[in-house]
Amino acid sequence: MSAAGMSCPGCGSTNIVDDDLYSQAQLVCVDCGSVVSEGVLANDPVGGSDVSFSRTTAVAKKPCANQIKGLQRVKAICRILMVNSEIEALSQTYYKMAYEHKAFLKVSLQKKDILTGCCVLVSCRLLNWPITIGTISCLLDADPMMVGAVYQEMVKNLSIEAPIVNVTDVIEAHCHEYKISSVDVPEELAENSRDLTKRAVALVELAADSWIVTGRKPIPIMMAATYLAWQSLKPNKHRLKFSLDKFCQIAKVKKLKPAMKRVAEIKEVLCKLGKEIPWVGGAMTPNNVIQQVECILQHRYALLRRAMRTHEDALLEESQASCAEPPLEETASSQISECVDQTPVTSVVKQNGSNANGKEQPGDGDNNPHALPEHSATQESQDPPGNWGKRVLFAPPCVIHPKKRRVDQREHKDVTGDEEISDSEIDSYIRTPREARDFALMQQMLPLSDSGKS
Repeated sequence: MSAAGMSCPGCGSTNIVDDDLYSQAQLVCVDCGSVVSEGVLANDPVGGSDVSFSRTTAVAKKPCANQIKGLQRVKAICRILMVNSEIEALSQTYYKMAYEHKAFLKVSLQKKDILTGCCVLVSCRLLNWPITIGTISCLLDADPMMVGAVYQEMVKNLSIEAPIVNVTDVIEAHCHEYKISSVDVPEELAENSRDLTKRAVALVELAADSWIVTGRKPIPIMMAATYLAWQSLKPNKHRLKFSLDKFCQIAKVKKLKPAMKRVAEIKEVLCKLGKEIPWVGGAMTPNNVIQQVECILQHRYALLRRAMRTHEDALLEESQASCAEPPLEETASSQISECVDQTPVTSVVKQNGSNANGKEQPGDGDNNPHALPEHSATQESQDPPGNWGKRVLFAPPCVIHPKKRRVDQREHKDVTGDEEISDSEIDSYIRTPREARDFALMQQMLPLSDSGKS
């Protein structure tokens, strides 16, 4: 059966028939045998022309399911942090760039999930919306160390110059997480976010001046400063009876365990400065120091200098009281005169601990008064060193509460018999008189043998 109105593109023949050798109907040329048409595959209802294979496969690359899920995750994190639309758009752009980068192509799904938080983190820092890695780790439920490693790798591969954020810059964003406005809590517990941020920043600066911030994680310190700032802004009976646990419950934030220690440390510093206020009478305790926080923060630099001066004067008085004995120079001079009267002239000449050849005599140190300080210094060096952090007013926490170092135990080595034996140990191995005579004869023969070799 021929197909009317069709011609072969190869030879131009119109003798075209159906090919029934295959399951699909085809039109072939009788003269040259080329396939003219493949039925429905070539019969485009629109009437289009033939398209090459490379052109038919050149379609736009669509994002995979994991990339779409990651973009949704980025959007969700931005909505939780309540950032603006500019940060959200920049975060999605960085996620697309990082997801298609060769460094993140063949990585685990967990690392790609952490990558979403890192893109939000770097976008917030670039657009002056500072947040911490701990906040991102809490949202992702991931290890902060792993989040920091992925963040550093992403910044390096994408060549992003992210600014370094200070802890005081993060407090403003951190205080927005606390739901303590007049809409969320009663009026006696409500506080303005701007005033709360200002007071919390001042408390963190005071903590930094007194070594509390050094080497510590920032989020527990910010939580402690926010809690104390909330209490001190209106120190009424309703707020003073609120513990940190109850404050975190009404503010709808998750309490961190180290924050309790930071609260106690900041209160201790406030007590040390509050004692220096002239117009405040009575003892300053952690229970009543909250009422004086505003005054302490207003004059904190003057109170810091005054507290350190008072502490130095107390140490000086203590040292003078302990030094009731005569000075060391007078004691040494009296001992020298006694030694001169009781010993001959030759021993006085040698009292510096050396003989005519300049070598030290083993027994001269007992009569030498100048050896007394060295002897006492040796005893002090053998004693365990004192904790200097307890003698100063402010010191790093690692100095005040040092960790006990683990004592290295020496490894027990098995005796193989090939070890060298010293001359002092040889005597312990000699047991019989015959061995002693043999050893003495050997000692006499050794110089003769050595001289013969020479």
